[in-house]
Amino acid sequence: MLPRVIVYNAVSLDGRIDWFTPDVGLFYELAATWQEDATLAGSETLLTAEDQTAPEEELAEAPEPQPDDQRPLLVVVDSRARVRHWDYWKRQPYWRGVIVLCSRATPAEYLRLLQEHRIPCIVAGDDHVSLRPALEELNAHYGVQTVRVDSGGTLNGALLRAGLVDEVSVLLHPVLVGGTSPRSFYRAPDLTSAQGLISLKLIHQERLENDVLWLRYQVVKPSEGA
Repeated sequence: MLPRVIVYNAVSLDGRIDWFTPDVGLFYELAATWQEDATLAGSETLLTAEDQTAPEEELAEAPEPQPDDQRPLLVVVDSRARVRHWDYWKRQPYWRGVIVLCSRATPAEYLRLLQEHRIPCIVAGDDHVSLRPALEELNAHYGVQTVRVDSGGTLNGALLRAGLVDEVSVLLHPVLVGGTSPRSFYRAPDLTSAQGLISLKLIHQERLENDVLWLRYQVVKPSEGA
């Protein structure tokens, strides 16, 4: 069974996720809405965060998770073996544990590294991570029922194009960025027909401080009709 998947991003009016400064406190305050069982992120998101937070800094050892620990799991898509500072991420207080999604093309050396760090790994797909079976395994073996995607446009795009997203939620900021680089919250190859459009149904709208709008949309599955 697939878990419920929510794509959640702070965006400009033209759908960009760069240059402007979102209210991070507000963003994560609202993220608690879904009480996620897992936070799904791409490797690029973690590497960017490492650049900003100096992973070599000393952090207190995180306590062992307890049976009643309500924190979500951190699930990272990293088929190309890019993230290396796993001790740093394991010590973060936001998650009760880490799981890495890999493919059969992921180097064996990296799989050994994960094992040394006692990080579970789900292998799904040949050249890249096959997201559907990976999500199904998260549900079947780890009890994950709700996933919040905390990532950039590439992972969002892969999930949306694969029909795996149930809700799209955006904090729409009153700013225009412009530009030609593909730094939107939904990155995917250009469509060749209108059949690739994804229909949405507005389920919540709220005006917040500083003219930020919180918009939540249900993804209309093809079987449900428009």
